[in-house]
Amino acid sequence: IPREKDMGVIYISLLSLSQLRSLFPQMHRSITSVAHLHLKGSRARFEDSAPRIVEDPSDLIVSKGEPATLNCKAEGRPAPSIEWYKDGERVETDKDDPRSHRMLLPSGSLFFLRIVHGRRSKPDEGVYTCVARNYLGEAISRNASLEVAILRDDFRQAPSDVVVAAGEPAVLECVPPRGHPEPTVSWKRNNVRVSTKDERISVRGGKLMISHTRKSDAGMYVCVGTNMVGERDSDPAELVVYERPVLVRRPVNQVVMEEETVDFLCEVHGDPAPTVRWRREEGELPRGRFEIRNGNNLRLFRVKEQDEGTYTCTSENSVGKTEASAMLQVHVPPQIASKPRDQITTQGRSVTFQCGTTGNPPPAIFWQKEGSQMLLFPGQPPSQSGRYSVSMSGELTITDVHPEDSGFYICQAISVAGSVLTKALLEVEGGPSGRVPPIIRQGPANQTVSRGATVQLHCRVIGGPSVKISWEKDGERLQGNKPRLTLMENGTLQITDVIEDGLSPVSRVSEFIQLPGPPQKPVVTEVTKNTVTLTWQSNPHEGGAAVTSYIIEAFSQSVGSTWQTVADHVKHERHTVVGLFPNTVYLFIVRAVNSYGLSDPSPISEPVRTQDGSPTEQGVDHRQVQRELGEVSIYLQKPVVLSPSSARISWTVARQSRYVQGYRVFYRTIGNSWLVQDVEATFDHSTILVDLHSNTEYEVKIRPYFNELQGHDSLMVLLRTPEEVLSAPPQAVSVVQLTNSSSISVSWEPPPHNIQSDIVREYKVWCVGSGVDQESQINRTVDGAVLSILLTGLLPDVRYSVVVAAVTSLGVGAPSPPVSLLLSGNLSISEQITSVVRQPAFIAGLGVAAWLVLMGFSGWLYCRHRRRKQLGHYTTSFAYTPAGEQGRKKELLLDDRPGLLGSNMGNYPWLADSWPTPNLTHNSKDSVNCCSGKLDSDRYYNSKSSLTLGVW
Repeated sequence: IPREKDMGVIYISLLSLSQLRSLFPQMHRSITSVAHLHLKGSRARFEDSAPRIVEDPSDLIVSKGEPATLNCKAEGRPAPSIEWYKDGERVETDKDDPRSHRMLLPSGSLFFLRIVHGRRSKPDEGVYTCVARNYLGEAISRNASLEVAILRDDFRQAPSDVVVAAGEPAVLECVPPRGHPEPTVSWKRNNVRVSTKDERISVRGGKLMISHTRKSDAGMYVCVGTNMVGERDSDPAELVVYERPVLVRRPVNQVVMEEETVDFLCEVHGDPAPTVRWRREEGELPRGRFEIRNGNNLRLFRVKEQDEGTYTCTSENSVGKTEASAMLQVHVPPQIASKPRDQITTQGRSVTFQCGTTGNPPPAIFWQKEGSQMLLFPGQPPSQSGRYSVSMSGELTITDVHPEDSGFYICQAISVAGSVLTKALLEVEGGPSGRVPPIIRQGPANQTVSRGATVQLHCRVIGGPSVKISWEKDGERLQGNKPRLTLMENGTLQITDVIEDGLSPVSRVSEFIQLPGPPQKPVVTEVTKNTVTLTWQSNPHEGGAAVTSYIIEAFSQSVGSTWQTVADHVKHERHTVVGLFPNTVYLFIVRAVNSYGLSDPSPISEPVRTQDGSPTEQGVDHRQVQRELGEVSIYLQKPVVLSPSSARISWTVARQSRYVQGYRVFYRTIGNSWLVQDVEATFDHSTILVDLHSNTEYEVKIRPYFNELQGHDSLMVLLRTPEEVLSAPPQAVSVVQLTNSSSISVSWEPPPHNIQSDIVREYKVWCVGSGVDQESQINRTVDGAVLSILLTGLLPDVRYSVVVAAVTSLGVGAPSPPVSLLLSGNLSISEQITSVVRQPAFIAGLGVAAWLVLMGFSGWLYCRHRRRKQLGHYTTSFAYTPAGEQGRKKELLLDDRPGLLGSNMGNYPWLADSWPTPNLTHNSKDSVNCCSGKLDSDRYYNSKSSLTLGVW
C-alpha cells in the first residue's frame, strides 16, 4: 500500500511473474524475472516454498442462526497467511473487526459464530474462496458455497381421510413443504413411525401406499417432512378400513306344508354394520304374513302356495354388498276344486263327471267305481269296450250308459302332500219319454184380423208322436164339435169366419226366419240348496232383430208336471235361478227373445240335484267350515270414489264355499284402528262405504265369515278420497267501528290447520245492512295472506252483519257466523253530509225536483209550439194505422211461437207454460200422446183418431 513518504517507490512482496505482469502490463517487456527486481526486504531462501492448499473448503448448507465452519489448510515456507473472499470480495473477520461474527481460526478455517440470514439481507450466503499467501506467492482454493437451509411450515398437499375396504389398496397423498435442501417424507401412524420393512407398505414420491389393507392398518396418519432445518408434521388424516359384508350363515332351501311357519336365516358380519334386506324374486313378500327377526332373519307365517319362489337376502354397507338366495316350496294337500255332481240320465246317453283338483305338487287323479277293483287314470286307453275314459284334466266320461253303470263313482287325488277323495252318484233310467213333459217349441202369436177372415193359430211341440195337443179360450177348453174350429194333425187350430168386430189388420204372425235361433245347451256351473247357476252361449242367428233378453224354463217331477218359467228379462248369458227346492232334480231350457218373438228352446240341460239342506240345518263340523273358508280367494278391485265422503268397494270371489254367510269389509286410515262393515253373501259383490273423510288415504281389505269363523283376508288396496271445499270457516271474526267514522275494521284468523286440505288463496267479506238496498251492500275480496280489511262508506244508525269465508282452489268454503254491529250516528260533518247524500229520501227528492224542471221546460215548449200552430206555418202530420194491423200483430205473435200455426190454443192449455215444446213433431205419421194416464189396451188398438201436429 503506497504511503506519502514513499511516493514513487514500488513495493512488491511475494508476487509471481504473472502477477507482476498483470499489475504492470505496460512494463511486461521490461520485467523478465522476479529475480532481476530489486526487492525490498530479505532475500529468498533456498528452503522456502510457495503456498499450497492441502484442504479445500467444502460446500456447506447450514441453518439460520446456527454456527458453521468453512475449512481451509495451506502449506508453505514461510507459513502462508490466509484470507477469505466471498463472491470475489474479501471477507471481514474478527481480526478486522472484533465485533464481527466471522472468526479466522489459526488453522485458516473460517468460523461463523452464527449464520445471519434474512429476507432482505443475506450476508453469509454465497461462494467462498480461501487464499494462502507468502512472499513466494499465493494459492487459491477451489470455490465452496455456503447456503442457508430453510423449511416452510405449510404442506403443499396435506393428506386427506381415506376409506377403503379390507383387501383393497390404500394411498395417502402428501407433498411436503417447500425447503432447502428438499425435505424427505416419512409417515407416522398413531404417533409411531411407519416402517417400510412390511412388503405391503412403501413410500414413493411422498405417497404412502398400502397394497393390501388390513383392519389393523386403520388409524391416524401424519406426513412428516424433514431436512436439516427440522421436521414438519402435517394435519392428521384418518385411514378407515371397512370390511365388506360376509355371510356367516346363509339361507337354505326349504320344503314346508301350507299354513306352516318358515324361517330363513341370514347372519352377516361387516364394518360398518351392514343392512339386510329381503326380497322375493317372483314379486312382493306376502303382505301381513312376514316379519324380520333379530334384524336379519326372515320369518313367513301361514305360508301359501303362492308364496313359493326364490327369497334373496341382500347385505350391504358403504363398501360392498353380498347376496344369498334360497328356494321355498310349499306343499299343499290335494283339494277338490270342482266336485262331481250326482247325475240322472237315461240309457244310451253319455255322462261326464268333473273332478277339478288343486294342490302342490299337482296331484295325480284316478277314478274308481265303488265296489270295483278297476282304476281309471288320465290318458289310459278306454276300458270296458271303450265306454270309460278319463281326460288329462280328470273328467270321467261314460258313453252309451247302461243300467248296470248306476252307482257311486269315486274321484281320488294323491300327491306327496296327502290325498283326498270325493264321489258322485249316477242313476240310469229307462228313457226320457215318460219323465220329461212336452215342450212347446212355438206357441200362437197375437193377431188382429178383420171380420169374416180365416186365421190359423200354430202350436209346434217337441215330445214325440204320442203328444196330444188341446186348445183353451179364456180358460175354457175348446171342443171339437164347433163347426168353425178345426184342429189339424200338426196341432194348428184353424178358425174360419171370425165373427168378432174388428178393423183392418194391424199386425201379423212373424215369419219363422225373423225369430232368433235357439241358444246352445245350458251348462250348470254352481249349485246350492236353493240356487243353480247356468251359463250358455247365444245363437249366431239373431233373426230379424237383435236378441234383447232370455227366458229360462225349468222342470222337476218332484215339483210339477209341466215346464215353468223361472226367469225372464235375463240380459246376459249367465244367470242364477233362485227359489229352488233342496235335494231336488231339475232340468232347464233357455229361449232367446227379440222384437219378433221367442226362439225355439235350447237343448235340455243335464239333470242337476240341488244340495240337501244347509249346513246349519244339518249341523256343521267347525274344522271343515274353517278349512273351506280358508280356501275362499277374494280379489279386491280398484275402489270407485263416489264423493269426498263415499266410495264403492267391489270384489270377485275365485273359490266359492257354501259356508260363506257374508263378507266383512275392513277399512281404516293409515295407522289407525280398523272399521268394519258386514255385507251379506249375495250375487252383488259390492258395497258402499260412507262417512269417509275427504283428502284421506284409506286401507281396505275383505274377509269371508261364517258365524264366528272367518277366512283369510284379501290383498289390501288403497283408497284416497278427493278434496272438498273447506268445511270450517275463518275463526275469531272481529268487527270494530273506527272513532267518529263511517268505517269499520274487520279482522279474522284462518280456519283450523287440521281442516285445511289446500292453500287459502283469498278471503271473501260480505257486509250487509238491515233494511239497506242492494247497492249499499259491500262485498270485498282480499289475498289469502291478509287477515283484515277496512270497510268505508257505511251508513249511520244501521245494523250491519259481517260474514267472512275462505276460498281455495276448490271454491268458497263455509262462511263464518254473522257478526253484527250497529253503526253509531256520532259522525264528523263531512261524513254526516256524505251520509245524508246517500239516503234514499234525498236521492228521491233530487229525482222529483229534476222531473218538475223537465215538465216545466216541456210545458214551455208546448205553449210555444201551439202559438206557432195558430199561425198555420206548419203542416200537421199524423200516423195512419190500417184496420187490419191489429190482426197482423196477433198473427205475428203466433209467428213468434213455432209449431202453433193453425192450432186452437184452447185445446192445448198445457203448451202455454212449456213452449217451446220438444214433443211437437215434423212428420204427420207420428203422433203425440198428450195424456199423462196409461191407455188401456182396447182403447190403444181401437182408437180411430190420433192427434197430429204439423209444422208449416
